Amino acid sequence: MAFRINHIHVKCLKPRTTADWFVSAFNFTVLSDDQRSVGDRFVRCVTEDGALRVNFSNARSGETLGRAPSGVHYGLEHFGLDSADLDADIARLVQAGATLEEGPNEGRGGQRVAFLRTPDDLRIELIQPSSN
Repeated sequence: MAFRINHIHVKCLKPRTTADWFVSAFNFTVLSDDQRSVGDRFVRCVTEDGALRVNFSNARSGETLGRAPSGVHYGLEHFGLDSADLDADIARLVQAGATLEEGPNEGRGGQRVAFLRTPDDLRIELIQPSSN
């Protein structure tokens, strides 16, 4: 069996608020929103194309979570999303509460990239393919 990414799991302070931001910003769909027996709120989402599930949850009972580091760091540092119009998407996401951290810059092969921080401190990358 070939390995593929099953899901991305994001820990955050307010899972439904964060999930709703991704619904609004990137057309994610909420599949379920449950309070689990381990004490956390667990919101399951899927990307607009149905290709990837993204789960959002907060601390489980008895857990204390540290804040996400700002900027580049070891470990899962960001995830990237495609953009058809990088400048328009940056403006729209900043209006929705994100902060532009880097870019837009030209990447390999003429693509354009930018990094933003979402309202719940997640680092995301927008990638606009080359028009060539």
